[in-house]
Parts: sequence; structure tokens; C-alpha cells
Amino acid sequence: MSTWHPVIRPRRLRTTPAMRRVVAETRVHPAQLILPLFVREDISVPAPISSMPGVVQHTLDSLKGAVQDAAAAGLGGVMLFGIPAVRDATGSGATDADGILNRATTVAAREAGDALVVQTDLCLDEFTDHGHCGVLDANGTVDNDATLERYRDMAVAQAQAGSQLLGLSGMMDGQVAAVREALDDAGFADTAVLAYAAKYASAFYGPFREAVDSQLQGDRRTYQQDPANRVEGLREAALDEAEGADVLMVKPAMSYLDVLADVAATAQVPVWAYQVSGEYAMIEAAAANGWIDRDRAIRESVTGILRAGAGAVLTYWALELAASEGRA
Repeated sequence: MSTWHPVIRPRRLRTTPAMRRVVAETRVHPAQLILPLFVREDISVPAPISSMPGVVQHTLDSLKGAVQDAAAAGLGGVMLFGIPAVRDATGSGATDADGILNRATTVAAREAGDALVVQTDLCLDEFTDHGHCGVLDANGTVDNDATLERYRDMAVAQAQAGSQLLGLSGMMDGQVAAVREALDDAGFADTAVLAYAAKYASAFYGPFREAVDSQLQGDRRTYQQDPANRVEGLREAALDEAEGADVLMVKPAMSYLDVLADVAATAQVPVWAYQVSGEYAMIEAAAANGWIDRDRAIRESVTGILRAGAGAVLTYWALELAASEGRA
């Protein structure tokens, strides 16, 4: 009996590493990677974050080396988060020119020069003693419009410190329009706005809470999105684009690739995604237990985010991925 032989053989394009590389539809390039960096005020040496192996809270001095490494690796940028020694109800440290985030921004901008886009987290949660992303009203609820006034002041302070891209992560209604107007009125028309447009109330932020020493009381479900909602994510992104956002963000990445694909298919501005702390911690923990191949899992996870439509990815593995570019 003769054996039937197919004429069309897709496997031809999978035969060798070189063949697979040359036909790859999605590539991870250093310029598509943005490294989040934590800078803490009350430490003299970098402090390891136990739930995020390999990630630290930097001092202002160690931040210099981290930024230099990011520039040398050809990364697209760094995203800065500040951890103050003192917090209060309105997050006053966020708008203090001598506050840790604004000081760190000036340091990073000086070290980066033209090699990186220095980006800053524009949110109050690291600076408030209650851990919420805005100011509270008499009932303990986040006051959207009062918070916008704080965001406007933060935007100007961060732009003055040298931030080139402000990451609006608070999920307040109207935040993009409010910040854009404040920047323009203050003479910072060229400072760009990154809207965390579809940011979900996710369980995968857990390790980040340790990273920023979060003081959160309660949860953020009245302003971050419900994980059950897909269309709402697209609506939020459309509103932010209409308000003048220069870049849109979907966060987290892993559990929201459908939302990411929706936004990327319709937006007229760049769309990014944030591979959050819990995504990082899960892979590191599973690899440490010998359950998965760490290097392959890292690359596969970021490739999947790019394949879904992200033009860039915020990831704690940015330096490692940049170093391994070209290795399959």
C-alpha cells in the first residue's frame, strides 16, 4: 500500500532555528521594552523586593547605574515610581519639587540624555497615607474631581523635573484632558501623556504593593475596571484618545490580551501593555521550583503581549530580554 504524501507542508518553515527566526512574525526588540524602576527615599543601599526576585528599590545613587544600564541596552525607556519616607492624606510629596519621585526624575533625565524616554508614574497611591490613587471625601470615597486638581499639579511638577512621558495610572474620569490642559498652560506642550486607559482591578498587583510599600486600605474597585468587562476597556481607551492621550496602556497584560487586541485594532496612537508584578512573580516562582523553563517562559510571555498588539511592553525583564536579543 502506498503512503499518501501532502504537498503543502507548513513544517518546512519550522525545520531549523535559522528558518524559524527568519519567518518569525513577532520579534522582541530592546526599543520595545520599558523598565520600571522603584526609587525609595529612606534607604542607603538598594533593598531587594522579596516577592519580585531580582528587583530592588533603588537609592538615588543606584538609580544612576540602572538608567545607564538601560541606555546601554538600547531600551525604549524607564518608568519611575517613588517611595517617600512620609505620607499624608493628599499625597503632598508628589508635588514637592524635593520629593523623591521628582528628584529621581531629574537624576534619571540627566543620566539618560537622549538615549531613553524617561517616564514617570503620575498617581497618588505611593504618596497617600491611605494608599488610594486620589484624595478622599468625607465618606472615605475617592473624590474624582478633587483628585484631578492634584494630578494637574503633579503633571507640572513632573514635567519641570524632566519627565518626557507622564504615566496617568489613577483611572480617574477626565484625567487625560485635565493633565493635558495643565501641561499646555504651563508651557509643556511637548511633554507627552501615557494614559493607563484600560486598567483593571487585578489580583496580579500583589507584589507591586510590597515594591512601593503600599498603605492601601480597602480596594480600588470603584475606579479601576471590573475584570469581567471587555467592551468597557475599549470605551475607556477611546475616551482617553479623544482627550488627547499620546499613548494608551492596557494593564495588566496577561489576563487582558483580548482587550489589548481590541484597543490596538482601533486606536490611532501607540498602544502599550504592562506586564505587572504578579506576572513576573509567578514565572520566577515556578522556575525556581523547576516547574517551567524560565528563559523560554519569559520570552514567550512577552512575545504573546507583542503579538496581541502592544507596540511596547513595560516589563521587569527588560534588561534581560534586551541582552538575549537574537537568541531563540
